[in-house]
Amino acid sequence: MKIIELIYSVTTNKCPRCHKGKVFKNNNPYAIKQPLKMNDSCSVCNLKYEKEPGFFYGAMYASYAITSGLFIMWFVADLIWLHLAPLKLFVYVSLTLILGFPLIFTWARLLWLNLFNKYDKKY
Repeated sequence: MKIIELIYSVTTNKCPRCHKGKVFKNNNPYAIKQPLKMNDSCSVCNLKYEKEPGFFYGAMYASYAITSGLFIMWFVADLIWLHLAPLKLFVYVSLTLILGFPLIFTWARLLWLNLFNKYDKKY
């Protein structure tokens, strides 16, 4: 798996196998009409996204990694530049996680899909 292919698929909401079909119905994770709705399979290469019931439980590990990265970035920023009071830092980190939830959710699922499906140029 090449990192460029992974980043492209995750950030553009594209199928991990063909990089053409969409995984989520809407590219905007903050959309009001269809929030966080996934297609069952790719419209181009027919890759079934949910291999088995509970397949996306593993995406919680990816979500945990992304969230941990956010925590670390806030901690380092506070340690070096911000020097915020603990309660203020807690509020900022909480707001970041609450407002970033839809994006973290979609990226975690796309990352999990990319771990099990490799890009194939023939599609």
